[in-house]
Amino acid sequence: MINPDQFNALFDKCLAQYKSGNTNFTTYYDDQDLAFLASIGYKVREFFDFIEDYGDAQVPTPQEALAIAKVRQNYLLQEQGGTLSTHEISHDELPVFGETIQGIDYLPRILFKATAKLKGELDPDIMFGCGGDRRFISKFPAHTLSSFLQLVWDMNFDADKIAASLKNS
Repeated sequence: MINPDQFNALFDKCLAQYKSGNTNFTTYYDDQDLAFLASIGYKVREFFDFIEDYGDAQVPTPQEALAIAKVRQNYLLQEQGGTLSTHEISHDELPVFGETIQGIDYLPRILFKATAKLKGELDPDIMFGCGGDRRFISKFPAHTLSSFLQLVWDMNFDADKIAASLKNS
């Protein structure tokens, strides 16, 4: 399981680099950091996206970034047997803005991203938890990004069940 102290220490270390003006995130990590990120199913850019957004806008919080990482690692260990996927989705595969499921705008896009996040298949240039995702989640006060990720897993990626759950939240 993720060591919260190790996660937070890496988050703080990377945030200090970012705030110092170093935006070359590939220089942030040593071999131990890279091993840690791999153990939680993260790519270096994926982790940096949380650093960048928090450094610029203080969201999502380090605590929410950790909660998201815990769900991802649990999925990696429980559903993928610790084996990282070699598949990677592209921007072209993402549902476009304006698509709906059961009348819920943006749900197809965030659901697709959440699925790829759980499986570790996000293109490094696609962020689960971006501003659009945060706006979507804010419409459902019973949820956070991490609880939505868990919901997607719990509902076995079933869009209709997820939509119904959101409507009832």
